[in-house]
Amino acid sequence: MQCLVLGGGGFLGSHLVERLAAEGHAVRSFRRSSAAGHSPLTDIHANPPGTIEIFSGDFLSKDDLTRALEGVDVCYHLISTTIASTSNADPTFDVGTNVLGSLRLLETAVAAGTKRIVFASSGGTVYGVPRTVPITEEHPTNPISSYGITKLAIEKYLHLYKSLHGLDYVALRLANPYGERQRLQAQQGAVAVFLGRALRGEEIVIWGDGEAVRDFVYVADVIDALVAAAEPLRTDECVLNIGSGGGCSLNQILDAIETVTGRPTRRRYTPGRVFDVPVNVLDIAAAGRALGWAPKFQLEEGLRRFTAWIEQSGAL
Repeated sequence: MQCLVLGGGGFLGSHLVERLAAEGHAVRSFRRSSAAGHSPLTDIHANPPGTIEIFSGDFLSKDDLTRALEGVDVCYHLISTTIASTSNADPTFDVGTNVLGSLRLLETAVAAGTKRIVFASSGGTVYGVPRTVPITEEHPTNPISSYGITKLAIEKYLHLYKSLHGLDYVALRLANPYGERQRLQAQQGAVAVFLGRALRGEEIVIWGDGEAVRDFVYVADVIDALVAAAEPLRTDECVLNIGSGGGCSLNQILDAIETVTGRPTRRRYTPGRVFDVPVNVLDIAAAGRALGWAPKFQLEEGLRRFTAWIEQSGAL
């Protein structure tokens, strides 16, 4: 296939580009023009079986999208201009860039004859405060962050464009991915931030009492799901949760980091945040039915691999 990965220079995107190329596909990696010439997150491996084309452009430019989508069979939409923890500060920007940008993408994809969009949605935010756990795809969607609202809106527009124009899609509601190439000093990604601080011997700040439960899924498992989503689905389910199959509290994450690194963690607890739900664990049965997918990595094994990469790459 000819695949386009929007956000191909990022944490998930770089892994996906490599995997698709390794399986023999032609891959176009779309990244911001401002990031052209370097990526702080990844060093794409040379000489994969498929071909990799690096494409620099502006996600909000129809001309750039038109050029990027030329000849593309499957487009992976991994781009977001906001994160959950900051999106409520400027919902207008969130909608103007993410929702309108995605609508322009769908219009351009229809014109280009693209067969399928695979969208990275957010299983951690679209549901809001859960009524039942684990959370199935049929659970009510009441996001408490603008980030979650925009992800949900894009899902709805994907459904609309399938109904109107026959543009096929799969929306993967990802839990909390972690692993190699994730930024260790950022405003999101608890596992990466905690692990980086632990390895540097720094204090780790926890919002709340540390008992909030989240679903943390290793990056290789996420990439397996993304790759599978480009193939014909086994059921008619096209909005799918992707998680680890269980949940861990933040305190349990820190305990596991201590076990893997052999180092104590310095913890400081602060008042919780209004947009943080107390528990979020995804039911992943539908992804098994539709994709034939299931996670392979337990938390400690994922942490060991992530830690080894940090030490070998000098990412600290």
